[in-house]
Amino acid sequence: MKPDLILKSALLMFVFGPLFAFADEPPQQAAKLDVRVRLQLDYLIYLPKDYDQQKSWPLLVFLHGSGERGNDLEKVKVHGPPKLIDQGKDFPCIVVSPQCPSERGWEPIELTALIDELERKYNIDPDRIYLTGLSMGGLGVWELANYIPNRIAAIAPICGIGEPFWTKKYTHVPVWAFVGAKDDASTVARTQGMVDEITKNGGSPKLTIYPEAGHDAWTQTYNNPEFYEWLFAQSRANLAKTDEKKTDKKK
Repeated sequence: MKPDLILKSALLMFVFGPLFAFADEPPQQAAKLDVRVRLQLDYLIYLPKDYDQQKSWPLLVFLHGSGERGNDLEKVKVHGPPKLIDQGKDFPCIVVSPQCPSERGWEPIELTALIDELERKYNIDPDRIYLTGLSMGGLGVWELANYIPNRIAAIAPICGIGEPFWTKKYTHVPVWAFVGAKDDASTVARTQGMVDEITKNGGSPKLTIYPEAGHDAWTQTYNNPEFYEWLFAQSRANLAKTDEKKTDKKK
């Protein structure tokens, strides 16, 4: 054999040899990487005065807006239930008010982990978990409801936009949305769009548009006793009964 042919044969064996050697093994093999992420999520927790005298309590999750992000929990007391609690108001429920880290938005997976942890540590009624929030927190409520649609009893997003397709998973959940008529036009329109999408898919959401309010649609809402009466009247147990009645009617 000529030297040049011998050299070419050797090169072919070098390049293709491994392919032939492992021809019996699959081209792709399964592997696994165990990633553990440690996140610190600070939060305020409020327990009713007679907490020990009742077997279980509703849980109200409050999500603040973008201005309260950071690592100073005092900032979380600027608006909403944490503000009212700080002023001496009693709530007939456990209230948790987490603080979102700086330069970030609310993450459903992290908020779900928080709810899981609270259910392990406190006497929480799993049929009465409520979500509310303002501005960035309103968006967080819309999105978290999409992430855990079967664990919540009601949501109350305030001046928070969302993606209409999220709502398809929770048309069965009672919704009361709030927005100021003088807020940014897109905020008003997109809040209306969320409510319209729920209605289109068979839900019965409520929408309050304050005619004289701008972005601050939360002060009137959280100071309104009727809001809390509506909120705490909702439960997953009632939702289940309603679904059963709908099924019976179809039959």
